[in-house]
Amino acid sequence: MQEVRGSTPLFSTSRLPLFLFSPKTAINGTVAKFTGITFAANELMEVNAKIQPTYIVVVGASAGGLNALTELVGQLTNEMDIAVFIVLHLSTAGIGDYLVQKLQSYTSLKCIKAADNKPIEKGFVYIAPPNHHLLVKKQQMILGHGPAENRWRPSIDVLFRSAAAAFSTRAIGILLTGLMDDGKAGMLTIKKCGGVCIVQDPNEAEYPDMPLAVLNAMDVNYCVSLAEMGAVIEEIIKRPPHEDFNIPEEVKVESEIAEKVVMGVERVEDLGEHSVYSCPDCGGGLWLITENNMHRYRCYIGHAYSENDLLTRQAENMEATLWVALRMMEERRNLLHKMELDAKRRGFVRTASDHHNKKMDLEIHIDKMKNILFSAQNNINRETAAM
Repeated sequence: MQEVRGSTPLFSTSRLPLFLFSPKTAINGTVAKFTGITFAANELMEVNAKIQPTYIVVVGASAGGLNALTELVGQLTNEMDIAVFIVLHLSTAGIGDYLVQKLQSYTSLKCIKAADNKPIEKGFVYIAPPNHHLLVKKQQMILGHGPAENRWRPSIDVLFRSAAAAFSTRAIGILLTGLMDDGKAGMLTIKKCGGVCIVQDPNEAEYPDMPLAVLNAMDVNYCVSLAEMGAVIEEIIKRPPHEDFNIPEEVKVESEIAEKVVMGVERVEDLGEHSVYSCPDCGGGLWLITENNMHRYRCYIGHAYSENDLLTRQAENMEATLWVALRMMEERRNLLHKMELDAKRRGFVRTASDHHNKKMDLEIHIDKMKNILFSAQNNINRETAAM
């Protein structure tokens, strides 16, 4: 059996039609130089088709998410024609590797940390690394470095929105336990683009805020327990996917902002109306975006907030500002006290008395500022508990 040779043997001529064609053919990144024989290019396309999943499953979780994710991935098998992408709100860099190892012990699918510009393959579970947005395109994944959304990077909304834009009716969104409401806007986008929306039953969720936020904002396709999700996914992927929707322009724009850190007022003007609020992270103007009676905000730098997240971030900034004000007042009081003592040592009685009076007036304001600060902290705690 004759072999076609470039720098190394590549394949057998018994599989090839004998046509004359270009002396250069690229095969999986290797260039073979030869004449007189052609390689069937569609074989490469068939190989790519074999590794590309028909459906992608995007999963978001926050507080209590580790246990929920192990229960979910334990129901996924290699026979499922899917690739899975997970965003779990992580607070440290090291836990990303721990999460990969933890999930791998529960599933036969290959669990790895997502990497920039890598192809999407079925049978894999891709986990967003800390401090990076995870986005999916039609054939590859992207790690984004744009501003936080809903105070998180990675953000569940970013992943869900990119899945809706790239896979439309072949996107399956799953939202699990967690605090606040990251994922609500992204889940609405998946539904808008024809995908399937699955929410963990809030009655069993360790922290039901995120599932409840979605259920209060829209009608989902499934609201089920964790134990049922594997069967639901199996049922969905057995059906042939519907034809892709025409993706709304605003979905493309927001996905592009997270992917490319596209900045500028012109990018957000068409998404909503300019509000009276400023971005708590960069100080720029915020635009109000309204969908299904759900309000959220985005600045032209790229920061994005739900109403609850904006309220929380404003409270954090207010508290920080009050602490700075208190520190400055304390420093001024200390300086007046020093100047009072210096004036006394030098025999300047009236000057010392003036510094003393100013110091005493400032101590009254300091006590009031402390009361305001402690009251504000209590209000913030009550508001957070009520969300």
